Amino acid sequence: MPGLALNQEKPIKVLVAKPGLDGHDLGAKLVCRALVEAGMEVIYTGLRQSPQTIARAAADEDVDVVGLSMLSGAHAPLCAKVKAELRAAGVTEALLIVGGNIPHGDHKPLLELGVDGVFATGAPFAEIVDFIRARVKR
Repeated sequence: MPGLALNQEKPIKVLVAKPGLDGHDLGAKLVCRALVEAGMEVIYTGLRQSPQTIARAAADEDVDVVGLSMLSGAHAPLCAKVKAELRAAGVTEALLIVGGNIPHGDHKPLLELGVDGVFATGAPFAEIVDFIRARVKR
């Protein structure tokens, strides 16, 4: 194609999802916007997604990152279910990050579950962007 650089890298592709029954998504939408402004391709699945739906979308879209936004307090069981569904769908290379109302004492157990990064409410967008860029292999 004329004008397209041959060595142009494809953007990092991020799926942002709201698992469970939490109905508040302003934070997720703000994170999506920050990721897009950082040059990433973002797919937002919307509210009240099941772990199976999230994993299927991640596999279908061949994403580099799965980001979960949770404010409901059900982050530990939902992260475990999403991680298991991702594995079952063959999504083994994508980063799994979670953000939202997650008490500091729950960060380590989430990391032990296989979550790659935890971002509490109020985490700077640049911190999330830098974390993703540092860990997604191109």
